[in-house]
Amino acid sequence: MRKTIVGVMGGSTADDRTAAAAKELGRLIAENGWVLLSGGRPTGVMQASVTGARLAGGLTLGVLYDDDHEEAAEGLDIVLPTGLGAGRNIINVLSSDVVVACRGQGGTLSEIALALRFGRPVVLLDFDPGAVFMDASAHGARWAMAGTPVEAAQKVREFLIELGRE
Repeated sequence: MRKTIVGVMGGSTADDRTAAAAKELGRLIAENGWVLLSGGRPTGVMQASVTGARLAGGLTLGVLYDDDHEEAAEGLDIVLPTGLGAGRNIINVLSSDVVVACRGQGGTLSEIALALRFGRPVVLLDFDPGAVFMDASAHGARWAMAGTPVEAAQKVREFLIELGRE
């Protein structure tokens, strides 16, 4: 069976609370034996989640906005420079079994919308883009809110069970 991939999306800048949650989430993803996928930048939620996963011995994958390996977060095992800019968001989403969205801005919102559009379950970690946005984007897709990284990992597991991946 192929490895389960959990995409962690979020801002390229992150306050201390968001960065700490992303790092803890990365650790939990690794401890569950899932692969962590991120946008791969060396900043914000991307770097924090990769750091957490690597500290726990997990496998990490970064799908880069740019076309340069040197623009990658420290600790990535696999670096995919795309040169696609924001177009790489579709790769992030379609490569993920479940998407976890930490607090972010426009890019994160686009990844949430794409995930819902393409039927990928979404867990919102301490991030509420609003019911109107979620309902308009969902088209019957599944999503859940979580207040902590532990709750987020549990929601991921529940979605993976539904998908027959656990």
